[in-house]
Amino acid sequence: MRYYPIAAAAERAKTGLPGERTVGNVVCGTRQVCRAAGLDLEAPVVHFTRPALDHALAMFLRRGLSRLTAYTYINNVRALFAHWAEPYYADRLWDVPRLEFPAFRALAPRYVRPDGEQLRQVKIWYATLKGEMWLAATLMLEFAMRNGDVLRMTKQNFIEKDGQRYLDYTPHKTALTSGRRVCWPIHPDIWNRINLAGGFDAFDLTDDILHSIGADMRHLGFRGNKSAYELRKICIDHVYQHFGAELASSISGDDIKTVTRYYADPSKPTVGNIRIVDFL
Repeated sequence: MRYYPIAAAAERAKTGLPGERTVGNVVCGTRQVCRAAGLDLEAPVVHFTRPALDHALAMFLRRGLSRLTAYTYINNVRALFAHWAEPYYADRLWDVPRLEFPAFRALAPRYVRPDGEQLRQVKIWYATLKGEMWLAATLMLEFAMRNGDVLRMTKQNFIEKDGQRYLDYTPHKTALTSGRRVCWPIHPDIWNRINLAGGFDAFDLTDDILHSIGADMRHLGFRGNKSAYELRKICIDHVYQHFGAELASSISGDDIKTVTRYYADPSKPTVGNIRIVDFL
């Protein structure tokens, strides 16, 4: 595990990935797995065998962790065996076998739309925000950004086409899979407020800002470690309700199947009283 960040830094110098945040998550999760499996923190990567991971998984569940959290830790170990890492291990003459992971699957629960009162409280809270808190929350609530993408934003992501301003970026999480770009129009009210503050570079978006937003969201009743992430979900779900799955997919950077499972609640129709026969 000590060598993985060194290899990751060398690979990042060549390709830009894996990101420092990703490496930190992998190291943190791997430490948790080591402790649960009874492995030394300096154990070579070849010690991560299927029986060891089975034991760690059982220990996580015994301690009361959810299936999703437990498998998230296990999945961090998977990154140690990424294809890009293999040449670096070979340089050290490590014969690393292909890791066999436990037969275990845990899907995140389907999205459930917050009730009207909770959404009203979010709207009241958002109206009080200023400075960096306002901009970070706006990027999540109005543009469905993930926390990490908020921190990666630069003024180059704000573009103009045919007289309209757009926020244009590639979500980091899916950059190597779908590679979809998100290009979403910026409302004049938002653009004017950014400019009145001195432009995008006048804002200093940090982890502390996101942590503060998360704390506020938990106070509003959104539970979990990623409470700030609920703003992204609220955005996507409202685009889904008012403009349909295609545009919800566009603003999220995800496919429609992902949107309707994790970011929108199709079980609650929003069309009111209709007669299909009237459309014939």
